[in-house]
Amino acid sequence: MKKCFSLFLSTIFMLQLIITANAKTVTKENEDVVATFNTTTTSKNEKLKQNLPIEIKAKSAVLMDVTTGEVLLEYNADEKLFPASVTKIMTMLLVMEAIQDGKISLTDIVVCSENASKKGGSQIWLEPNEEMTVNDLLKATAIGSANDAATLLGEYISGSEEAFINLMNERAKELGMNNTHFENATGLDDTTDTHLTTARDIGIMSVELMKHDLITDYTTVWMDSLRNGETELVNTNKLVRFYSGTTGIKTGTTNKAGCCVSASAKRDDLHLVAVVMGSANSNERFETAKAMLNWGFSNYELVDLKIDENAFNPVEILGGESDSVKPYVKENTKLLIKKGEAEKLEQVVTLSENVEAPVTDNQKLGSVKFILNGKTLSEIPLLASEEVKKLTFYTSFKRIMNFLACGEKI
Repeated sequence: MKKCFSLFLSTIFMLQLIITANAKTVTKENEDVVATFNTTTTSKNEKLKQNLPIEIKAKSAVLMDVTTGEVLLEYNADEKLFPASVTKIMTMLLVMEAIQDGKISLTDIVVCSENASKKGGSQIWLEPNEEMTVNDLLKATAIGSANDAATLLGEYISGSEEAFINLMNERAKELGMNNTHFENATGLDDTTDTHLTTARDIGIMSVELMKHDLITDYTTVWMDSLRNGETELVNTNKLVRFYSGTTGIKTGTTNKAGCCVSASAKRDDLHLVAVVMGSANSNERFETAKAMLNWGFSNYELVDLKIDENAFNPVEILGGESDSVKPYVKENTKLLIKKGEAEKLEQVVTLSENVEAPVTDNQKLGSVKFILNGKTLSEIPLLASEEVKKLTFYTSFKRIMNFLACGEKI
């Protein structure tokens, strides 16, 4: 009996050892899988960073030219992340467009709603029914990153916060911000997991905003005040004070977003935007933005593509009221190229010898291509400088009669 009992205990003990050994093996395998996954992800990001000319201390970044919209440098530029108050770039863009379209003016007086007054985070402590001009609300938004002011501006433009959010998303879609979804005008993300965008999309709306010269009256201000000096405003973008040529634009910081900034600067004719998302701290955010801007200014230049219209012969018109039409360039174009390559640019002109009437005003007659190292960088159309109608029987008869009567040229 004792032998049977001892055998039973031995069997139980052996089974326990086997189960324990198996359990440890599973745990070890799972750890290996997790470690391999993390190592692979980190390795991929490190390889991306190693291919960059500067150190990026952020989850995502992009450097863009304001004039052309070209991307000069990028790192994880399409990763969806929380933007925090960088969201307000879209808010400010819609304010600029509303002013440009005559829907609102800077002198308009806006009455604060209950909803706007309750926004947390950065604020100017607006009270319900308090009155403030669009100009001062824009100051508070651009300089102080005030959530209550941004919300109130949105309500004033669209009638309600919800309607303004719809407008933000519609405008984002129009601009090609394909990985962006806004849920408010402020960037507050404590109650949402879907208020997301990317560094590339922020770059796109930043470029669009900087087309409005008026915005720099706000985004370049270091300190200001409201309410007759009672409320002080200090710009959250330290580059405004410490980086030469800074034109804006906006910072953002939350626990979910980390430290973010869309920083713009202009030197000579070159205007750049550096977007940094998800830095571990404020210093790394600004240092990364400065490094990107410095690299851009050191390596690129914006050149005017000047075309001498006098070098083109008039284009013959077949069967028209006029014998010829002069080609012209509607507007000169700027081209972004690496420094030192301007002299290597080649011009290739293509121009029709003749065209049949009728010819419409601004009808394309040819083009000028600018080529660098065998690659076409820009093609500028050559257009008809005036309309030329088709020669009719009546016009021909009238000309013959004038020639016979007065000797005028047919």
